[in-house]
Amino acid sequence: MTAHPLELARRAALRNLIPPPRLSLSTWIEQNVFLPASISAQSGPVRLWPFQRGIADAIGDPAIERVTIVKPVRVGFTTVLTGAIASYVANEPAPILAVLPTEGDFRRYVVDDIEPIFAASPSLAGLLSEDNTESGRNTLDARRFPGGSLRFVAAKSPRNLRSHNVRVLIVDEADAMRSGAEGSPIDLAEKRTLSFPNRKIVIGSTPTDTDTSNVLKAYGESDRRVFEVPCPHCGHRFEMMWKDIRWPKNEDGSHRSDDAYAVCPDSGCIIDERDKPAMVAAGAWRATAPQVRGHAGFRLNALVSLMAKASWSILAAEWLVVHADAERRRVFVNTYLAEGWSDGADDVDESALAGRVEPFGLNAIPAEVLIVTVGVDVQDDRLEASIVGWTRDDAALVLGHVIIWGSPDDDTTWAELDALLRTRWQHPHGGMLKVDAAVVDSGDGDWTDRVYAFCFPRLARRIWAGKGMWGAREAIKVSASKVKGGRLFLIGVDGLKSLIFDRLKRGALIRFSVDLESSYFAQLASERRVVRFIRGRPVRRFERIPGARAETLDCLVYAFAARRGVPITFDTREDELRGTPPVPRTPQVIRSSWMDRNR
Repeated sequence: MTAHPLELARRAALRNLIPPPRLSLSTWIEQNVFLPASISAQSGPVRLWPFQRGIADAIGDPAIERVTIVKPVRVGFTTVLTGAIASYVANEPAPILAVLPTEGDFRRYVVDDIEPIFAASPSLAGLLSEDNTESGRNTLDARRFPGGSLRFVAAKSPRNLRSHNVRVLIVDEADAMRSGAEGSPIDLAEKRTLSFPNRKIVIGSTPTDTDTSNVLKAYGESDRRVFEVPCPHCGHRFEMMWKDIRWPKNEDGSHRSDDAYAVCPDSGCIIDERDKPAMVAAGAWRATAPQVRGHAGFRLNALVSLMAKASWSILAAEWLVVHADAERRRVFVNTYLAEGWSDGADDVDESALAGRVEPFGLNAIPAEVLIVTVGVDVQDDRLEASIVGWTRDDAALVLGHVIIWGSPDDDTTWAELDALLRTRWQHPHGGMLKVDAAVVDSGDGDWTDRVYAFCFPRLARRIWAGKGMWGAREAIKVSASKVKGGRLFLIGVDGLKSLIFDRLKRGALIRFSVDLESSYFAQLASERRVVRFIRGRPVRRFERIPGARAETLDCLVYAFAARRGVPITFDTREDELRGTPPVPRTPQVIRSSWMDRNR
């Protein structure tokens, strides 16, 4: 029996009142967010990769209050972030706050991503107005929409973080944010969400230093998800790490990074890069701390990115370029592997150092040594000096360590140091090596004037009075003005100690003479790098182990500083040591076009 037309109309009307099924955020993004050609080589509807879908769905899950993403570059995180903001604007109007490190960062994000994507997406076009803030200041950008607002704030402006209550907080590049006098900008921003029981806090960043990383700390408090892919040969699922990437060598020892491949950590299967898309498509997130509820954490590296610039061969080639340089290697580890950086300063083992001695010394200098510098530490009853040789590759060879007993108030003590600094040593090429530069510590106030009196007249010999300076500074820099009639050299000890400890851990770039006493190595390991919080801000510092002496470490720091002040042409130095006469340079004649015109 057919229902009455009025009944049919009533049923149809009621059906129209039923809300559509709730879409996952990843599905909504793919159906509604479009990328314009101005920001993507593949314009049109967004197509998320599997690892992006997992992150997006956690952001969209009302049962999850916090989402933390430890991310590299080249994995499309900005697209997910913009899609999440778009979903809140279109579907769940609320006060939204996006915090980025600087004003320039958030303005670039608004201009380069938010505005073009909203304009290119039919369901989003026109949703955001361009209202300015009520104060009219350019430190905060605001967009209003029915039922909510979207604000962008620079973390460097803590006053802005106190201004508004928000339900949705998004923090991007959290590790670029530093605490100020008012505390952590992330903590300040989170306090603005306390009045909302259904708040959402999303924190993402490329990690920096392990000890001070905001995003690694947050990830450690989450359910710690990792993205696992299956081996195409044995099916074993694993999180792909840099240790799993290999490349062959040619017979001459050169690297063939173009042929980089992965190795299954379970079975040793060889995995070609052409298998990566299928592996990623079958990948899945796994929580390693499933007991944690309400806080989803994601850790991802660029090895699973399907962007062309993130191929294993390209990353291998880049690694071969940067791996020998600590600072460039740090950038690679942070930005591609999404791992925190630790230079291992706490891992220096004096016994291991003593076990690395080699059969060379001041009486048997290796042929590769072409420069000699000296670092001198001043004590109440002695002077200690480390003599360091340097190679073309900037490897440091500690050739010897000399103790000159006697009070710094005694002229004979300084006369012995002068004799040491005038010494010449036989080089295997036939010539003689001399001291190219020396730094004498003048930081002890008791003997500062005696150090000045010794060093200032010897400036032409590159014998410099040095004063250690803490914090981020150049390795060596001459003072802007004269000090008691001479030039004082300021030494960036923190940076030099970091460099030294990194080299000590790696082993190859600091080598030791068999003539060194065991106490030399004990003093090299006399300090540890620690993190101290000063006014709420984490600061890395080197601190002395209680009861330990550190004269040899100080001497090595000053010898490193002296090396940074020595300009040299290695070919010329080697010719000098071999006794090869210099090749006369042919004068270059520059003909003036003006003279040609007036001949």
